Amino acid sequence: MWESFRKLFKGYLRLERSMSDHSVEAYLRDVEKLEQYLMANGKEKLRPQDVTPEDLQGCIQWIAQLGMTATSQARTISGLKAFYKFLLLEDMAQEDPTQLLEAPKVLRKLPDVLTFEEIEKIISQISLDTAEGHRNKAILETMYSCGLRVSEVINLQITQLHLDVGFIRVIGKGNKERMVPIGKDAMRQIDIYRRNVRVMLPVKYGEEDTLFLNRRGGALSRVMIFLVIKELTQKAGIQKNVSPHTFRHSFATHLVEGGADLRAVQEMLGHESITTTEIYTHLDREYLRDTLMRFHPRF
Repeated sequence: MWESFRKLFKGYLRLERSMSDHSVEAYLRDVEKLEQYLMANGKEKLRPQDVTPEDLQGCIQWIAQLGMTATSQARTISGLKAFYKFLLLEDMAQEDPTQLLEAPKVLRKLPDVLTFEEIEKIISQISLDTAEGHRNKAILETMYSCGLRVSEVINLQITQLHLDVGFIRVIGKGNKERMVPIGKDAMRQIDIYRRNVRVMLPVKYGEEDTLFLNRRGGALSRVMIFLVIKELTQKAGIQKNVSPHTFRHSFATHLVEGGADLRAVQEMLGHESITTTEIYTHLDREYLRDTLMRFHPRF
């Protein structure tokens, strides 16, 4: 019974909300958690539209007891709210039982940020004796130069490069496009990679326009980029928790520290809301405070 509702919800998220496969699967897992809770409590015959606020509250308590963090609980509640909003929209439910469901308070942890010197140190660990080395250098330079998400860099197409005018066209969340300036170092590394490495690869069918490829000519995975960065960070002796997203955080933080307009940073990052970008003003304040503590004689 629930499977048919999930299939309809899946179609809605993909077609009407234009969500990525990764986001769609996350929302569907949230609905499955509710279904699992109902089954565990002998309510497997309960239809989605018959679920009560008490059932939902019990579900959240249940997943908390299973060890799910406050952040994951909040994420699940968000998914359930979207599910019931869909049911109301399609007249499959008359009431929204999630209306009074409150997410647990989540302390927003500021992410680790790399200094420019640390980014250079990480990139300098790349060996240029291999084809993969040239590709990895081009990837990291592009990620830092443009503040790209890992999904955006692995899906970057050759036809999205407008290097003659110093821009790339990025397709972000919800298939939204944005034009982002790209620096000279990144452009130079992309050019080296395309002329000396990519032309030698046996490009797989369907990947002819994909910029960054693995040695077999296929698309790269998110995990592969993560592992490359972890290995380079360890070689550089940097103790911070560094991931592909750290390069994006560092890009934005360095812009804000340098005095960039927050709206311009929002545009380059592809944030839908300015409130998402405002985290970097907090990071900037921390930077200012640390600077005062280190250099001010009375601090």
